[in-house]
Amino acid sequence: MNLKAELNKAEAFKNLELLANQVVEGFISGMHKSPFHGFSSEFAEHKIYNQGESTRHIDWKLYAKTDKLYTKRYEEETNLRCHIIVDNSSSMHYPQVKEINLDNLNKIGFSVLAAASMMNILKRQRDAVGLSIYSDNYDYYAPEKGSERHHQMLLNVLGETVEDRPEQKSTNTYTYLHQIAEKIHRRSMIFLFTDMFQTETEDEKLFEALRHLKYNKHEVIVFHVFDKKKELSFDFDNKPKRFIDVETGEYINLYAENIKENYEKAVADYFHNLKLKCGQYRIKYVEADINENFNKILMTYLVERQKFA
Repeated sequence: MNLKAELNKAEAFKNLELLANQVVEGFISGMHKSPFHGFSSEFAEHKIYNQGESTRHIDWKLYAKTDKLYTKRYEEETNLRCHIIVDNSSSMHYPQVKEINLDNLNKIGFSVLAAASMMNILKRQRDAVGLSIYSDNYDYYAPEKGSERHHQMLLNVLGETVEDRPEQKSTNTYTYLHQIAEKIHRRSMIFLFTDMFQTETEDEKLFEALRHLKYNKHEVIVFHVFDKKKELSFDFDNKPKRFIDVETGEYINLYAENIKENYEKAVADYFHNLKLKCGQYRIKYVEADINENFNKILMTYLVERQKFA
């Protein structure tokens, strides 16, 4: 079976777990040293089972071979609580693609697969994960849990988020980040996937909401998701085009070359200010270009995880 060909079908995101596992395994295999060393729940050794202990970790396959009860010991079991927030506004479904797959992702597809890959690692470490999705509504919320059933439910919701293509859904980031902050009571790591294109309010109020997320000693990491080629470098051919705001429906007709220089400067300044603001409020800011792989996302998680422990 040609695995890559199978994954590149339009329905690939229906098996999000397989894709996430492929991303994580590829990431781990590319490391010289296991990124889980020292704080993972990877299997370490067997020990003799003592009567009265939990039977949860008994190795039944070994029992069948030896007729003796042994339990699996793990290097370290952690109790991290992680909440993943995904912006599902219309702008996150840019660029418009006919078939979303591993080699052809828009911003929402990249965010969902990145989130699912982090969930894959969280599952391996037996940590709890919650999920919030918002646009012009608070579309979905699930508290932090670590069960397999919960994991599958979140994967299903993430997969549906990619398949749905909202029309003219604005971004009420300010409103819903405040609501999410009110729901997370225990100290957690919070990951926000957003393109930072909000239509509701000014930047100052956006950062007010991000600061609210840091309440109760939460660690907040913002993955700024964008298409670097189009949205930062404005790399379009110089033919007359209609540029449409997918959240408001407003449009303008122009030649890309006529505004390219001014556009690049304005967006570069905006990105720079975002970084400065995040640094000011001790919020981790990470650029996430959808044309790159997921290594930066997963490495950021692992580094921040070690700091958080």
